[in-house]
Amino acid sequence: MAGLIIDLEKCIGCGVCVKGCSAGVLSVSGRKAVIGESCVLCGVCAQNCPVGAISIEKRKDAFFNIDEYHDVWVFAEQREQKVLPVVFELLGKGRQLADARGCRLCAVLAGGSGISKQAAQLFAAGADIVYLCEEECFTFCMEEPFRALLCKLIQELKPEIMLFGATDFGRSLAPRVAANSKTGLTADCTFLEIDSKSGLLRQTRPAFGGNLMATIICSHHRPQMATVRPGVMAAPVTGNGRTGKLIRVMLPEHIDNRVQVIETAQIVSAASIADAEILVVAGKGIGSSKNMKLIYELAELIGAQVGVSRAVVDAGWCDYSHQVGQTGFTVSPRLMLSFGVSGAIQHLAGITRTETLIAINNDPSAVIFNISRYAVVGDCVQVLNELIFQLRQDDRGSKQ
Repeated sequence: MAGLIIDLEKCIGCGVCVKGCSAGVLSVSGRKAVIGESCVLCGVCAQNCPVGAISIEKRKDAFFNIDEYHDVWVFAEQREQKVLPVVFELLGKGRQLADARGCRLCAVLAGGSGISKQAAQLFAAGADIVYLCEEECFTFCMEEPFRALLCKLIQELKPEIMLFGATDFGRSLAPRVAANSKTGLTADCTFLEIDSKSGLLRQTRPAFGGNLMATIICSHHRPQMATVRPGVMAAPVTGNGRTGKLIRVMLPEHIDNRVQVIETAQIVSAASIADAEILVVAGKGIGSSKNMKLIYELAELIGAQVGVSRAVVDAGWCDYSHQVGQTGFTVSPRLMLSFGVSGAIQHLAGITRTETLIAINNDPSAVIFNISRYAVVGDCVQVLNELIFQLRQDDRGSKQ
């Protein structure tokens, strides 16, 4: 809890705070500043006050003790009784965080009958403890049973850090858990680390449309919660025979589940660029929409999928399902050929796990060259045409 305080003895009624208040809740009456309703506690007025008359009072919950919270937790999201790949990525990073804090790494696994078979994989990926709950209500992705279970466990066991995959379900579930637990949540993180001085979790994510990287901390509440996009973190090497402790937990007695599943239908979806082994990526530097046909032609010749930058999507040259970057899909291909991509920060954030990046751009100072294995300075369309020509020649030669 917090409140805005005005020291009337110091206040001179200058009105500087009023001019800087974006919420429009401050005014001057009788040569003194007055606080209206709906203050958002942004703190701008306190920073701007020339006489230091304004401050924000922090009121800590008397029943909340941060020192009671320990361990790093990962929500082990599953689909059809199989743990999702992003969970192993989180366990890899979670292991590093737990080692830095000198605590245990725990996974929370909930599913229908037989989900316990998945626990061995979680141990192999670094978990010390798996909290297991087997109930048929976890068969489908309905938030309320998962929320009720996680909030109960958080209240009883007090984890210090909790990580979720930024899947559709994780993005829906994590805010509910954070709100119920009265703590903060940082969404779509690309980097996590423990601050060596404070011991707090430093949560880095793109801000302002991906133009800046913001590092966020949660100083006064626990657990420190974050969601992480699939493909951002590296999954650990498994198969080491590692084991851990399996602890069975129970659901709360009363769950207000307002959603019932009547029937399910299987949808066959196209392959996602997030899973592509080879990608041909186009940026605005290819010149025009008509040159996208060259991108598709090259991709077909080398068995690749097509990706594009956000600028290409914004220009209407390609749809969002092909967008690569922090505001699109995070990818980790073995090979990426990038044509006319300058290297905006949000784009680079989504391709950091590419094994081999070949970038073609006519600007020798293009930022993308800084992370490329091979850099080609030249006209993208000329390079595309030459590559297609050579590949077709090779194809004709092999057939003969």
